[in-house]
Amino acid sequence: MENWIRVFEDQNQIRAEIVKGVLEEKGVPAVVLNKKESVYQLHGTYQVLVPNEQALFALQLIQNEIEF
Repeated sequence: MENWIRVFEDQNQIRAEIVKGVLEEKGVPAVVLNKKESVYQLHGTYQVLVPNEQALFALQLIQNEIEF
């Protein structure tokens, strides 16, 4: 994940998966990275990462097309 950048972060896994799905639908490769602590899953977040060169487009999509 060296050339990938975080474009979205949330404590809710469903929201992160929705963002990933919308990005992929628009042709942007995306992955969800689980940054929750492993035992109780109380602390941490889910991050959506995209390739650096598509970060600006991904951020525009998230801002303009996704509402929670």
